[in-house]
Formats: sequence, C-alpha cells, structure tokens
Amino acid sequence: MDQNDLIWEKVDSETGPHLGILDVRFDYLRHPQSQKVLKRLVLESVDWINVVALNPEGKSIMVEQYRFGIEACTLETPGGMVDPGERPLDAAKRELLEETGYGGGTWSYLGAVQPNPAFHNHLCHHFLARDVVRRADQDLGAGEAIRLRFCTLTEMKQAMAEGSLTHVLALSALSRVFQMWDVPFEPE
Repeated sequence: MDQNDLIWEKVDSETGPHLGILDVRFDYLRHPQSQKVLKRLVLESVDWINVVALNPEGKSIMVEQYRFGIEACTLETPGGMVDPGERPLDAAKRELLEETGYGGGTWSYLGAVQPNPAFHNHLCHHFLARDVVRRADQDLGAGEAIRLRFCTLTEMKQAMAEGSLTHVLALSALSRVFQMWDVPFEPE
C-alpha cells in the first residue's frame, strides 16, 4: 500500500459554529478502502507561537497561568496566536512582550509542529530568544492572569517530575533548546 491509498477524498464541507478562537468545519470524506463517506470535525485556527526566552543569566522566562480545560495552573513557555496578516516572528515578539514585559535579544526560528493534526488545521511555531531584557510592564488581555517564573534547566526538569510542566507545546519548544529528558536506554 502506498501513501495514495491512505488519502481521503473530500466530498463536501460545511461551516460549523465560531468558538471564539476557533472555527468549526465539518468535512465529508470518502474512506480510501471502504468508500464510505464519513463526517469529520476540523477546528480551524490561525497559527500559534511558543517562545523559549532566555534572560542574560540563561534562565528560561516561563509563565504560570490557569488553564480552563484542565482546571489547574500550568507552567509554560510564553505563547499565543498569530494575528491575521502577522508574521510568526512578529507574533512571537509581541506575545513575549505582552505576557512577560521582556523583549530584545537575539531570535532564532526553531521550526513548527502540528498541535493535533487529527482535527486542527494549523501550526505552532517555536522560537528561541536569547538575552532578552525587561522592556515594559506586562500588557495582559482581559482573559489573562499570568505570573512570571525564571527557571534553570534543573528547575524545569523538577517541574516536569512534579507534573506542573506538562504542556506539550511548551515541552516541544523547550526540547529544541534543552536536553529535557534523560535517555532511558541505549539504542542497540
């Protein structure tokens, strides 16, 4: 079986409700083997960004905030959404400044990931910002309450062990900069 045998043909598509930061789309797709048409949910969004921001001392500037989905506070890298027409790098710089008050420094693109391609249609771009400094007060939106935390690699690993650093997009960005996990075994 080659990859073409896995492609589902789109037969129809309909718009669903707008959910604030996401739009719902329902696609009707033909199964590549059975030919049965199935209805599938797609959550449409603008791209997202996450920033591994390091201050001049090499500590990662992390954010703590309440997350409604899990009804608990999390430790994460700063991040957010790319506004329509905005470049991901510009969004990353804007979000870092808004959420933390930090900016400047030297920026590098770390690549992008698909948050959940099973039903999301967008990317999350990762950036590294070195030697960022405080430039302003936080400028949080009405739906944000964020506390800053400056972490060493050891402190981030401890937060992972304790279960307070589990956000997959933050871990993905951090793992592109730091050795976040010890290798549990040697490959043969």
